[in-house]
Amino acid sequence: MLQELLGAVAAAGSVAVVYLAMAARIVKQYERGVLFRLGRVLGGEREPGLTLVIPFVDRLHKVNMQIVTMPIPAQEGITRDNVTVRVDAVVYFRVVDAASALVKVEDYKFAVSQMAQTSLRSIIGKSDLDDLLSNREKLNEGLELMIDSPAVGWGIQVDRVEIKDVSLPDTMKRSMARQAEADRERRARIINADAEYQASKKLAEAAQQMADTPAALQLRLLQTVMAVSAEKNSTLVLPIPVELLHFLERGNQQAAPNGDGELRLEKSAQQTVPDEDGELPSG
Repeated sequence: MLQELLGAVAAAGSVAVVYLAMAARIVKQYERGVLFRLGRVLGGEREPGLTLVIPFVDRLHKVNMQIVTMPIPAQEGITRDNVTVRVDAVVYFRVVDAASALVKVEDYKFAVSQMAQTSLRSIIGKSDLDDLLSNREKLNEGLELMIDSPAVGWGIQVDRVEIKDVSLPDTMKRSMARQAEADRERRARIINADAEYQASKKLAEAAQQMADTPAALQLRLLQTVMAVSAEKNSTLVLPIPVELLHFLERGNQQAAPNGDGELRLEKSAQQTVPDEDGELPSG
């Protein structure tokens, strides 16, 4: 009798161990469990740790609550200013309601991926090329809002969306390079012109100062000669002041009058010369 009792207890213990082994489920710290009993959601989410289910009746589905990093495949589209571009991005999202993520959408990752691709193409069509290249923060906010609006009903929260790269056609790259080169050349010319303008103002002030003080021009001439001679050249260039050339020009004009004046001088000289008898010619 005792042996039969011990055998029954051992059998019951074995059944209990097998039942516990089949009923026990482990939910990890970064997961939440959703229990389906006969196809219906039972209770709330199962917290991390050990949880028990009824074998063959309950089904426990585990949902990862970590942030998911999902790259968005590159989408090709035409911007608002009719430029063909290819844009790829990345979206960061996580599950905030495990039951809704399982019940309201068949595959929430696939759904978020398709919504992100559609939203990215829409953003490309609504934006200019300059916005895609330089104003990405505003586009990221708009893209995040477009993805997050339908995802809220699925128990998904979109944390961040980033546009990674914008690929342009080769012709557009060359055009932008020429535009940038022309802009740099324009700025260089403006800087040179401004430098020449400032230098001309200083030279005009220096010329006025030398005109007021003629000795300054001679001192400047001596400084130039010293600077040239310090380089030990075989040829010495000596600049001649413009005032000296003007003085020589005025002297030549006084020493060489016009042709009429020469004729009058010769005629008057002939009239004033006396003849052999010592008398002056008449007329």
